[in-house]
Amino acid sequence: MAQFLDMATAVNSGNTGYPNTALTGSAELFGQIGLHTNSTVNPVVLLGGTVGLTGEDGDPFQIFIVRGQTFNADNIIYYAQGTVSISEGNELHSFETADFAPPAQPLINYSAYIVGVSTTIRSGPESFYGIASTR
Repeated sequence: MAQFLDMATAVNSGNTGYPNTALTGSAELFGQIGLHTNSTVNPVVLLGGTVGLTGEDGDPFQIFIVRGQTFNADNIIYYAQGTVSISEGNELHSFETADFAPPAQPLINYSAYIVGVSTTIRSGPESFYGIASTR
């Protein structure tokens, strides 16, 4: 039977209209969490979140979830590509994924990043969460 280990949430913005910054061609951090897994072998980690965007119809963006505290392409565990589909108003983009092969460590860090074009604005809300359990 699975056993709950830990959960964490990072809310960068709880409101529409913030942080009100344009995307760039570089990975921008919008959430970071640490999950206490007590060095459990083969824990299951469920991860998800939401990013609010405003932009021009067809603006591309990418979301990356990385195991660790810094962006490293070798540690990407999730990658999603999308486009803004409305040209007026805030549009929410949510994601869900799981890490089935994390290392046995006391604490595992995860970071959420977004990349896109400068005509797309991070208009909030922005959140990132994770839940760890045994198998």
